Amino acid sequence: MRIAMIGAGYVGLVSGACFADFGHEVTCVDKDERKIAALHRGEIPIFEPGLDALVAANVKAKRLDFTTDLSKPVAEADAVFIAVGTPSRRGDGHADLTYVYAAAREIAKSLSGFTVVVTKSTVPVGTGDEVERLIRETNPAADVVIASNPEFLREGAAIRDFKFPDRIVVGTNDERGRKMMGDIYRPLSLNQAPLLFTERRTAEMIKYAANAFLATKITFINEIADLSEKVGANVQEVARGIGLDNRIGTKFLHPGPGFGGSCFPKDTRALIKIAQDYDVSLRIVEAVLAVNENRKRAMARKVSHALGGALRGKTIAVLGLTFKPDTDDMREAPSIPLVTGLLDMGAKVRAYDPAGMEPARQELPNIDYCDDPYSCARDADALVIVTEWVQFRALDLDRLKEVMAQPVIVDLRNVYRPEEMRAAGFVYESIGRPVVQG
Repeated sequence: MRIAMIGAGYVGLVSGACFADFGHEVTCVDKDERKIAALHRGEIPIFEPGLDALVAANVKAKRLDFTTDLSKPVAEADAVFIAVGTPSRRGDGHADLTYVYAAAREIAKSLSGFTVVVTKSTVPVGTGDEVERLIRETNPAADVVIASNPEFLREGAAIRDFKFPDRIVVGTNDERGRKMMGDIYRPLSLNQAPLLFTERRTAEMIKYAANAFLATKITFINEIADLSEKVGANVQEVARGIGLDNRIGTKFLHPGPGFGGSCFPKDTRALIKIAQDYDVSLRIVEAVLAVNENRKRAMARKVSHALGGALRGKTIAVLGLTFKPDTDDMREAPSIPLVTGLLDMGAKVRAYDPAGMEPARQELPNIDYCDDPYSCARDADALVIVTEWVQFRALDLDRLKEVMAQPVIVDLRNVYRPEEMRAAGFVYESIGRPVVQG
């Protein structure tokens, strides 16, 4: 199959490289000339484990290419995937579909022969209808089927998620479209990946509903963590106790500083706006978003509490800046409101992240950046673990205690065991567990 992937960002580049690895001929198209030039040099614009090797192997095999001009790849394609950004629209929280609609118009001008145009970007319900209208308006003679194929990739594990998916959702009632999409994903058949065909609007809804439900699980366990702290329970044992129930499951029951990233905040906002447009109240999702925003701001107060309620003149070391490990993504990361809150309280902040230092500098320019966890912790009054990078899971506690001004650790990811921190002589605060006095 020949595939044109419109958009060489996170979703487009990962999907394009994986399709090429299946044996398809893929061209990724992006208007950003610097990004395309970098990809031609073998430079990957995002941090995703294994992606550099995957891209290099398929470029070498001549199954993967990059360009800024979509006309030839679209004209030759059996399927064209739209994988452009749909950020929150400034001011109202709706998904901004400017790039999707612009791509649809440009694709329409270059279509040749039967083609399936697939929306892979996360888009509100009904977007596929508008994409079809725009394409048929721009090119009435086009022999085209418009389908929805939402992505379910976790940053940091995207390649595995693509190749070993829980499900592949395809929204189209057209038999030619179903056959084409089945052929594209056929290399996964040995893995018995469930291919779920639905109507187009249903596929669009599945993506938003999935992200809203996962965000709800995170927010639920965070609130249970707050209650556990007050009543003397251990939230990690609570999470295990409820997660062993197959109706609930263990995933996304890990308490922390709140969810961030490119998907959950944006998609919950967009789902709320979609519901409002149809005069439907999504009170649970509205509460999830509100609770999460308040939680991220409250983390600075948790650090202040660990130091007796005053941060002015204190030095705080922050380990982890990206919204999750194994990515350099700073979008809506909990570290941003945390650090901002610490600065507002008069603290001096140092930070270290294994992959997110450069994007973090754009968001947090008024802090000091360090080369490793121990230089970050030097002379600090408290150390805060914000992102659970593997590099932070086995720190030398004796060395930390030696270099810090005060032995205080606030662990927002519950990386360490309280008894371990007690034995090391630290004052230790975590999420949903009793405070340890060293």
